[in-house]
Amino acid sequence: MEGVSVEKIIKKLELKNFTEGLEIKERRITIADVNRPALQLNGFFEHFEQSRVEIIGMVEYANLQKKTEEERKALYEGFLSYDIPCIIFCRGFEPDMMFLDTARRNGIPILGTERATSDFMAELISVLTEELAPCITIHGVLVDVYGEGLMIMGESGIGKSEAALELVKRGHRLVTDDVVEIRKINDHTLVGTSPEVTRYFIELRGIGIINVKTLFGVECVKEKQNIDLVIKLSDWEKGNDYDRLGMEEEYTEILGNKIVCHSLPIRPGRNLAVICEAAAVNHRQKKMGYNAAQELYRRVQANLMKGSEEE
Repeated sequence: MEGVSVEKIIKKLELKNFTEGLEIKERRITIADVNRPALQLNGFFEHFEQSRVEIIGMVEYANLQKKTEEERKALYEGFLSYDIPCIIFCRGFEPDMMFLDTARRNGIPILGTERATSDFMAELISVLTEELAPCITIHGVLVDVYGEGLMIMGESGIGKSEAALELVKRGHRLVTDDVVEIRKINDHTLVGTSPEVTRYFIELRGIGIINVKTLFGVECVKEKQNIDLVIKLSDWEKGNDYDRLGMEEEYTEILGNKIVCHSLPIRPGRNLAVICEAAAVNHRQKKMGYNAAQELYRRVQANLMKGSEEE
């Protein structure tokens, strides 16, 4: 079903429900933008976007308190006649009985929080952006290696889970094994999570299912992680031309975002965990402005120039 349920937002942000008993299972939020309805509470409804969550802060609440009962009644009837997903009162403010009765009659959930309006709006927008982001599912493993989100991909049985387990034993954190749910937060950020059913589990052929959180502790798992780097595992084939310098970055595209990608040929004796660690640290160095391949190229060029000058 499109959008995120109001019920889920209530649980996630620990909101108080002033309209308990009102049926909200089918109530859904479809856009991440929110609105502070100062103009609407003064009777101006032109260009009013009713699909947004409405936030009542100090300005809106103080404005209502100055109005007469007849004025409030007319405003409530007009404002709450729109199909608003929900209305949230911040700073511990509470709606009056007339507001609640009108909201119940129109089937609009009225919620509350003790948090400051600006801080709460930022958190709400962040949560809605993530929940409403485009999402796909990819077969792979996602691990947090030195703070870098490393996604390991490859054919089934090639050794992705074994590499993830070795990384966990070396102190890194597992996000998900086998299935990665990827959400596009913006044009630069992809966030990977695990399906709730398989969270913290790893499948090891010949052994079966293990629970990483139970075996190695809570410090070895993580619920979500930005995806910074992709490693594609493949069987080594003699005669294939593999990149040995890394002068130019290769990319893979996920949900329209380009992610740095390394193709890693598998041969007996190669320690995948160590190579993954090195790849993550090298990627981090590049983001900080240092590129080992370019440094080697610079040294070689300088050495060649020095040799030609001596001649």
